[in-house]
Amino acid sequence: MINLGTPAAATAAAVRPYLKEFLSDPRVVEIPALFWWPILHGVILTLRPRRSAAKYAAIWTAGGSPLKVNSEQQALQLRGWLGDRGLDIDVALAMRYGEPSIAQVLGELRARHVDRLLVVPMYPQYSATTTATAFDAVNAVLARTRNVPEVRWVRHFCDRREYIEALKTRVLEHWRKFGRPMDQGGKLVMSFHGVPRRTLDLGDPYHCHCHKTARLLAEALGLDAGDHVVTFQSRFGKAEWLRPYTAAVLQELGAKGTPRVDVVCPGFVADCLETLEEIAMEGRHAFTGAGGGQFHYIAALNDSPAFIEALVQLVRSHVHGWSIERDSAHLRAQQAQASANRARQRGAAQ
Repeated sequence: MINLGTPAAATAAAVRPYLKEFLSDPRVVEIPALFWWPILHGVILTLRPRRSAAKYAAIWTAGGSPLKVNSEQQALQLRGWLGDRGLDIDVALAMRYGEPSIAQVLGELRARHVDRLLVVPMYPQYSATTTATAFDAVNAVLARTRNVPEVRWVRHFCDRREYIEALKTRVLEHWRKFGRPMDQGGKLVMSFHGVPRRTLDLGDPYHCHCHKTARLLAEALGLDAGDHVVTFQSRFGKAEWLRPYTAAVLQELGAKGTPRVDVVCPGFVADCLETLEEIAMEGRHAFTGAGGGQFHYIAALNDSPAFIEALVQLVRSHVHGWSIERDSAHLRAQQAQASANRARQRGAAQ
């Protein structure tokens, strides 16, 4: 499992190397290095780490970065659920930027003699800026590996039934507690991470994947066209990005006196800086500050049972034909151990 990554701490000193690695990726910033590197090293890495560190500090938890904590729980739960179904599959979590790195995790898997590898980027919608760069990093390690494992890839899961069902379940759980915004004259905002408009013009399918997810989720929720809007967040720099921009839409809805908006972020499967700070904090301020009423952020899928089940089915569909079933005695022992572990986790949580 590969997610984006996170700095090791909510400090400028920790954010700086993370940003350097992230913004040095030519898949992420498609500007010739001759022009980009003076900007990156002379301006961005001088000013931005302190600002970003303050944002991270606003959401940091006792366990560290929310993205890391949520991703670790997803990997742990997925391993247990696969084991319960008799599937002998090791689950390892890597980050594209930061730690644990893809190179480190692949090295650990090689040490455990793993010879079949399923790469699952945790990005439901494919983009060269996310999915493809994760593939690049895996291939860079394999290019230096003598005994290369058999490799399969998950390119996207933007339209898989189980993923849409998990999103639907998450939204309905929220609405059972607070009611539907549409019944109060409000709207559901589906906010996806933005990318430069140029990527769409060059053939990246990300924009289409986002709208496909949004359409399927709206259909699953039984929404009319006017009940929801699709937006794109996290714009960076002066270039045009995918529109409409989330911040601008929230300000516009607030200025119209919209009594309530709910925001869900289907492209983020784990809560992180972009959901907890940019949406739940900055988005709230943009909406209410412009005159809007209630603002609700709907949590990401995280380790919700419906999403873990979706991951189980995703993995099962991609490892078809591999011999991964345990013998029955081993399976019963593993199931008993997994049940005992979950019982201990519930007890600790309580």
